[in-house]
Amino acid sequence: MALPVPPDASGSPCLLERGRVEALVRSHLTRNGRYLDMVQKYGSPLYFVDEAALADRARQFRAAFESQLQAVRCFYAVKSNNHPFLAKTLLGMGFGLDVSSGIELEGALALGATDILFSGPGKTASELALAAQHHERVTVLMDSFGELERLEREAAKRGLQVRAGVRLMSDERGLWRKFGIPLHDLYAFWEAASRCSHVTLCGLQFHASWNLNPGNQMAFIARLGQTLSAFEQEVLSRIEFVDIGGGYWPAQGEWLHPADEANRSHPLETSASQRPPVHLPAVPIEQFAEKIGRALQEHLYPHLTCAIYLEPGRWVCHDAMHILLRVVDKKERELVITDAGTNTVGWERYETDYFPVINLSRPSLEEVPCLILGSLCTPHDVWGYRYFGGAIEPNDVLLVPSQGAYTYSLRQRFIKPLPRVVIAKGSTIIAWDDVPWEGSAGDTVLQ
Repeated sequence: MALPVPPDASGSPCLLERGRVEALVRSHLTRNGRYLDMVQKYGSPLYFVDEAALADRARQFRAAFESQLQAVRCFYAVKSNNHPFLAKTLLGMGFGLDVSSGIELEGALALGATDILFSGPGKTASELALAAQHHERVTVLMDSFGELERLEREAAKRGLQVRAGVRLMSDERGLWRKFGIPLHDLYAFWEAASRCSHVTLCGLQFHASWNLNPGNQMAFIARLGQTLSAFEQEVLSRIEFVDIGGGYWPAQGEWLHPADEANRSHPLETSASQRPPVHLPAVPIEQFAEKIGRALQEHLYPHLTCAIYLEPGRWVCHDAMHILLRVVDKKERELVITDAGTNTVGWERYETDYFPVINLSRPSLEEVPCLILGSLCTPHDVWGYRYFGGAIEPNDVLLVPSQGAYTYSLRQRFIKPLPRVVIAKGSTIIAWDDVPWEGSAGDTVLQ
């Protein structure tokens, strides 16, 4: 269910409207019986993958940009959720895959992907060799002058011609200097690449992350256009694509706990627990597409005739996976322990990030203060500070919705077992035992 977005989604913090949260809770309570049946059949905890939500978001994303641009190609950013089913589904919808390591590249090749972008810093010689060996399916997005030299060397050893682009540094300050080359080095990089007989440089890429609105992307497109305006036409004619990356925040925006509520351990203070969470609004993807398209028309297309590549990850998979867990122990009226720990998501996300915890066993639109904690032997194992429900007792089944992005990929085998994966594929529920990203076991399940 797509939630309404405030008309002025500037990213400025505001209080989260209760109606927005209730709309999300209601959308899941309509499927209450299905969730409870899954837990009854497969146990808990569970990762639940919703194929319909994934496909719907993918169609919406692509349609938004195709309505604004002539030549668009979408590549799913595998790192955002590396379960093979998601990549396999999106390949079937015509997406390519964006991978950031040799492991992810092996997985993309095993799934039969024929259009793969290999990005990321610090690619090893063996990773570049793998990309060169599959040059007909892989475009390498080089991250540095040194990487250009290493790719040329690995391709030359095998007598192969590798298609490549270069990543441009979108922010020359601090830790973001890790990624790509500065814009002022682009011409020198192009000259260096022209001396490499086994690397065909034909594209540019940049990525501005964590975008609640398209301002960062638009600003860099303007800078890129100014840089390219000084290039000779012969060089410009060789640029086949510009990849503007991902970083599009889902339309819900970012939901955070009130500052004085986060990191509290005991007891709950009613005044803080009753205050609404904080909301950082995001603009709809259609507005991203419209404004980015306008920036491309103004700053880039006067110099280039090229395809535009996009690397959506978070936006596409955010609503495609949820987590189901069960209450194991009620230690106090306002403190329960669940059978899933935050190793399920790989980091202490819910100390700061707010997602509604929905008690499916005792459904209600009332939100009740309570420490919802996991079963790991660490105090930082927090699911939330409140729940939606009439009460909460041992054996109750809880749902944490919209956990598709940067959770499953970060899961850790720490103390407790990881959940099983169940997939809603149409009216059929498939149990997919946890398999490595590059494994073929998942393909067997789906046949």
